[in-house]
Parts: sequence; structure tokens; C-alpha cells
Amino acid sequence: MSTAISIPSGAARLVAETSGRGAPVVFLHAGVGDRRMWRHQMAVAALSHHAVAYDRRGFGETLHADETYSHVDDLMAVLDAIAGDQPAVLVGASQGGRIAIDATLAHPDRVRALVLIAPAVSGSPAVEYPPSIVPVLAEIDASEDLDHVNALEARVWLDGPTSPEGRVGGPARELFLAMNGIALRAQTAGRLRDPPPAYDRVGEITVPTLVAWGDLDFPHLLTRSAYLARAIPGAQARLIEGAAHMPSLENPGATSAIITEFLRRV
Repeated sequence: MSTAISIPSGAARLVAETSGRGAPVVFLHAGVGDRRMWRHQMAVAALSHHAVAYDRRGFGETLHADETYSHVDDLMAVLDAIAGDQPAVLVGASQGGRIAIDATLAHPDRVRALVLIAPAVSGSPAVEYPPSIVPVLAEIDASEDLDHVNALEARVWLDGPTSPEGRVGGPARELFLAMNGIALRAQTAGRLRDPPPAYDRVGEITVPTLVAWGDLDFPHLLTRSAYLARAIPGAQARLIEGAAHMPSLENPGATSAIITEFLRRV
């Protein structure tokens, strides 16, 4: 059973869930989700670890604060609150993966291992999108109807850029729309302090690392994930078949199994 807690970081209070006992594992959500995207993985990890997931500023139940802030500093506040001096395993998807990488480079003593699922990486090369999806991305940028934008982003990120719309339905789609709907409507405040580019520095990462990605994701994310698996010393690579950018939602059992297997080894 999970417990909701509030963790101060600057003027913000980060809403988190914590469950289980043992070595800490912190889950970092994607930019189209919140802590709820990790429900299945949290429950499985909590059987053997102290599992924690939190909402970043403007996501889920955490509000923005009018101040200069850093996602890495917010993560350090979470680690201070739940782990003390004990290093944690960081599990990050998409934008959450970028934060996990940035935190590992900035504070290597605070991180025991990394699980990166189709991660963003600060300083990555410019992206070339499949021609078939470019009109959809342009419509997302142009539309002021947030419900319509939410539906289009489900089409892109949940179904996958080259898959039929509605490929993923049921509770997974409902949860995606609920999480991303909050993020789209969040009142932004404050000034984000960006970290140094990490793309050309990932070879400095020395902790055990697993890189996983879905085979239906954007081509550039498949390429980037494969690059990370090569560039991070000793990194392991896992392909999640039949999944796009949100495998924790559409294939939770396989995603949890991959994470659990890695946790056993490290």
C-alpha cells in the first residue's frame, strides 16, 4: 500500500508516493504523464525495494512555484527526503530519463544505477520526424483546443507515430488523457535552469545502466536509445516489442519484468 507525501523543494512542494522497504528506487515520469504512469512498476518494485514516484512541477498534484528552479535540484530534494545518504536507483522515461541522466552526471554519488526508457537527453542532435507524422505535430502546435491537442498527443506518443490511431485503448488511454490533460492546463510559473548538455558526456556515467525502448516509438528515439546503450560504459539494452513511447502503460507487465530483473542484478 502506498503513502502520499509532500516534499519541499524551494517554494514548491512535490507530491510523491512511497511504498515498500529497502534500497530506494525513484521513478521519474515522462513529459506526457505524471507519477501514476508507474503504478504497476511501483507495486512490483515495492515487493523488494523502497519505491518512490513523484509529480514534477506542473504535473499531477504538484504546482509550479514562481522562482528559478532545477529539475535536478527537485530530484535531490526527493532523495534527501526518502533516501538520506543512501544512493538510489533512478528509473526515468522520456523527460524523466533526461533528468536521471543529468542528475547522475551532476551527483554521481547519489545514484546507484539507472533504468532509462526511451529517454530524452539534453544536448541531443536536431530531430527529423517521419514525414507522415509532421502534419499531426504541426496541428498540435497550431491548435488552441487543449482537448484536441490531448487527443493528438495520445495518437503520437501512446499509439506511436506510425501506428493506427486508437491502437492503445481502454484504461491505458484513459489514464494518458487524464495525466496529459493536467500537464497541458498547468499554469506555468518560475524560470527553469537548464543543466549542461549531456549527450556528449554520457560516457562519463559509471553506474550500472539499462536502456529500454519500444519498437513502435519515434525513429529518432530508437536511434538515441541505441546510442546510449553503446555510449554508456557497460550499459545493457532491451527492446520492448509492440510498444511505443509509453510501455509502462501499454505493456506494464513486460516493463515491470525488465526493471525487476535489472534490480535483482544490481
